[in-house]
Amino acid sequence: MNRIKLGDYNLLKVSRKVDFGLYLNGGDEGDILLPSRYVPKNARPGDELEVFIYLDQDERPVATTLEPLARVGEFAHLEVAWVNEYGAFLNWGLMKDLFCPFREQKKRMTLGSSYIVYVTVDEESYRIMATAKVERYLDKERPEYKHGDEVELLVWQKTDLGFKVIVDNRFSGLIYKDQIFRNIRTGERLHGYIDHIRQDGKIDITLQPTGRRHTEDFSDILLEYLKANDGHCNLGDKSPAELIADRFKVSKKTYKKAVGDLYRRRLITITDDGITLTDNK
Repeated sequence: MNRIKLGDYNLLKVSRKVDFGLYLNGGDEGDILLPSRYVPKNARPGDELEVFIYLDQDERPVATTLEPLARVGEFAHLEVAWVNEYGAFLNWGLMKDLFCPFREQKKRMTLGSSYIVYVTVDEESYRIMATAKVERYLDKERPEYKHGDEVELLVWQKTDLGFKVIVDNRFSGLIYKDQIFRNIRTGERLHGYIDHIRQDGKIDITLQPTGRRHTEDFSDILLEYLKANDGHCNLGDKSPAELIADRFKVSKKTYKKAVGDLYRRRLITITDDGITLTDNK
């Protein structure tokens, strides 16, 4: 049997039942306890269970069927549950909090505050820990994305240019502030789209689908808006981008493309005071 994956999900066979839970066959690690509170109904010796393995208060492997907020190898936004003279302890959804030593903090973590961290296993102690020095764990290879590819984002930190994000749990990316049409916050998980990969490998991200598909998607939204608002919208080509972004959460460029699309389909007329549905809608 292969060595268990600490800080991750493992499929383990039930070895024996005891009064306080089940022992699972951990291979080289020996039997691993799944405490009674986490034992699935009717589980018995010989069954295989998918469990998350971490370390108990005595640093022994223990199993749970709870789902943590992050696994080893993942970035997450976690809240400080308590602090002592050695570091901070973060709530990651399990009975035992996740330790972030002072040496792995960019600034002293405070009780009740939340931070973007990376979950790893300390090579010396074989303990699961968090580090706020996330840059060292981001992939430095040039990404293979194409323009318009959909990606998963974790909002990392606000900068003068916009928001840094972690892309697909691997790369650093940036959403420029003029591409943000709603409030976003550190720790939020979003869908985004590849806008551009620069020569240095850095990734520019947009929160809206790019190209023709986005125009078509927003055209449908705009058409439904018109139908629900007496066939009229008072925003036109010369309307401020801020008003368009506030109402529709899209850029002025996207709005104008959608207006052009509806006009070419003869679904609207364009006047100085906005756009109006035609009679043959």
